[in-house]
Amino acid sequence: MSYSHTVNAQRYTFTDLRDLMACATPLRSGDQLAGVSAKSDAERIAAQMALADIPLRVFLNEAVVPYETDAVTRLIIDTHDASAFSSVSYLTVGDFRNWLLSDAASTEALTALAPGLTPEMVAAVSKICRLQDLILIARKCRVVTRFRSTIGLPGRLSTRLQPNHPTDNLSGIAASLLDGLMHGSGDAVIGINPATDNVPQAMRLLRMLDGVIEHYGIPTQSCVLTHVTNTLQAIERGAPVDLVFQSVGGTEGTNLSFGVDLAVLQEAREAALSLKRGAVFSDGARGDHVMYFETGQGSALSARANGGCDQQTIEARAYGVARHFKPLLVNTVVGFIGPEYLFSGKQIIRAGLEDHFCGKLLGLPMGCDICYTNHAEADGDDMDALMMMLGVAGCNFIMGMPGSDDIMLNYQSTSFHDALVLREVLGLRAAPEFDAWLQTTGIFEAGEGSRLSGAVPDVFALVLGRLEAP
Repeated sequence: MSYSHTVNAQRYTFTDLRDLMACATPLRSGDQLAGVSAKSDAERIAAQMALADIPLRVFLNEAVVPYETDAVTRLIIDTHDASAFSSVSYLTVGDFRNWLLSDAASTEALTALAPGLTPEMVAAVSKICRLQDLILIARKCRVVTRFRSTIGLPGRLSTRLQPNHPTDNLSGIAASLLDGLMHGSGDAVIGINPATDNVPQAMRLLRMLDGVIEHYGIPTQSCVLTHVTNTLQAIERGAPVDLVFQSVGGTEGTNLSFGVDLAVLQEAREAALSLKRGAVFSDGARGDHVMYFETGQGSALSARANGGCDQQTIEARAYGVARHFKPLLVNTVVGFIGPEYLFSGKQIIRAGLEDHFCGKLLGLPMGCDICYTNHAEADGDDMDALMMMLGVAGCNFIMGMPGSDDIMLNYQSTSFHDALVLREVLGLRAAPEFDAWLQTTGIFEAGEGSRLSGAVPDVFALVLGRLEAP
């Protein structure tokens, strides 16, 4: 079905919903590279106006990636909750935006609605939102998950402590790990990207992290960001796996390029659940969110698996994959792939807010790696702006690494100090269990704030020497 709209006496026609969605997307270099973006600002405005008039139910009948040939489309359609959708089924995309901005769209209403929304619906409405709309609406969404710490509660901001090292040297990892803990980082996860990605190395790092967490009684979880099949083998060999990591994409082809499909993700989730390593909370429930997913706009085009779609719509579809497996964490690594996909700080800021917005509307525990590569037209000021806006929008977690510079992956992200600033400015705290541990150990001052005590706790005496052992 074609769509059209007239702007300044010129009629613009879009061949199908996929074409309309792509042309309605705010300008970004990845869509230009793919040849799917609007050819002019006028055409983009016409597409956005045409998109605003489309009923939401159209997205259930016209797939941007064919149902017959794509497992992700089948997952999205086959698991759609028609009952949850009924409350907004009569709205157009434009009407849906207006409703989301209204007081009727409360936290409770948005939580109930989430299973009834498809990724394409939320991608569509994001394309006609201003930045302040993306912030206001996302802020009303609350997604709370648990393993050993509780992430996503109001008034909280968590961090992933990322102590990467270019040679996986345990002393180097330990130094970054200690630095992060001393700055109140790590309540979302202590997660290492291994420089050498194989099963024995993953197990070595997993055991090291598990030893630290157990020895110091840290209420957090660990993850080695190795391929899901490596993690499955590590579980079979008795490794202490808390979270299963995997990068996921919004088409079957993208996931196949990562070496995964939906079946192996389900197998990994069941394997991790069988270990029963999550904490038992006061309500008697065990923390059972065991998956950690990362995504990024542009990955589908890199895999030549975007199917003619724009990168932001495909990114939202990746969240449809993630939602099915009930993750503890979902992280959009927004500027990591490079300027081929998000050219400038302006494009990275828009993409980060879109990703967070779409994930939260779909019911996901969204975090953001607020980052850029050194050859992008972006700098630290751009990242500060995005960080503050995501903090206001209620982002569940951000990254924490020494000096904001990942010396293994060679990109710029957010530092331990950045998270402290965001917590101070916005009056946020770490996850409650982790926050209590920080005060008990003396890392934070006792009380209602999140201020560093300035003292090195006795529990960390000689910590580097202890972690040196293989």
